[in-house]
Amino acid sequence: MSDIRVESWMDLHRVLYDLPPNADTHKRYRSNYVYRGVADSGWGLETSLYRMGGAFESVERPLLRSFKKYAETGSIPGDSLWIRLSVAQHHGLPTRLLDWTLSPKVALHFATAEENYYDKDAAIWRINIPEVKKLLPDTLKEVLHNACADLFSVEMLEDNIRTLETLDAWRPDQPFILFFEPPSLDARIINQGAILSVMPGPRLVLGEFLKQHPVLYDRIIIPKELKWEIRDKLDQDNVTERMLFPGLDGLSRWLKRYYGVGPNS
Repeated sequence: MSDIRVESWMDLHRVLYDLPPNADTHKRYRSNYVYRGVADSGWGLETSLYRMGGAFESVERPLLRSFKKYAETGSIPGDSLWIRLSVAQHHGLPTRLLDWTLSPKVALHFATAEENYYDKDAAIWRINIPEVKKLLPDTLKEVLHNACADLFSVEMLEDNIRTLETLDAWRPDQPFILFFEPPSLDARIINQGAILSVMPGPRLVLGEFLKQHPVLYDRIIIPKELKWEIRDKLDQDNVTERMLFPGLDGLSRWLKRYYGVGPNS
């Protein structure tokens, strides 16, 4: 793993945005990465399902089955596994999915939003999507190629992987990671530039997989001493709970933090 420790706001921007023109997009300045911000650099990439502990893999299917059964009528906009998983993850059900974003500043928000962890260095995990695609099974590579896409849609996945059993049976001796765009369920998903990842097995841990493939990723380490400066400058850029969690709850969370005590209070 390659860790990049930044020392200032300007240094952070250099690392995040000093990217060469992208040959795949006619030399436009577009990133090949997805990002995940965490408040504590010591945290790994275990899913919420994995963190349940015990024989969590045995409850994955009952969880999803019960989620569908008891959900309010019309609250899950389709019968696809991938729509159901996306809605479940969005509303806090333990799943094998992990949340990512296309936006470096959204990742920075999640790295600095939890004041309880301001005594810890934060981190942004950054994964190179073209490198990830190289490790996909050939059939899934072809799906992306035919769609001229780097990320799967739920429709692409539904056409090729209808069940968790199908996913888990796919090349079990060679794990892979795939990233997909969730449906635009609400403004929160849209504003956060949300991306989801999944692996073919509930016990697979992305962090362990990445150690075997270091070319796929790096981590940007944000010293705890920088967190307040980053937080205040994100507020100036309107990257706040008010924008990322539209509604009264997000507004209240933003106002509580914005008018709360600062580092020297």
